[in-house]
Amino acid sequence: MSEPVIESMAEVRNHLADVIDRARREETPTIITRRGKQEAVVIDIEEYQRLRRLAEETEDAWLNRLADEAESEGTEGSVSLEEMAAMLRDRQA
Repeated sequence: MSEPVIESMAEVRNHLADVIDRARREETPTIITRRGKQEAVVIDIEEYQRLRRLAEETEDAWLNRLADEAESEGTEGSVSLEEMAAMLRDRQA
């Protein structure tokens, strides 16, 4: 993946098709700014899906490690893996 290009919302609006093509063909993300603040990133859909899978796999591995640690410490006061995942989702919302 190439270094990202940084453009304002106005610039991206003027050539959105080019931004998407650059993300897809050249694997170059575009960071979109609004009033000088970074707001969003345009990346290729395959890269997005790869990042989602990686995040899910990392979360699953972390939850499994927590469950293994809790199991080795005994069951008093513990919660199930499903309950742990629900608590994490609630905290992120």
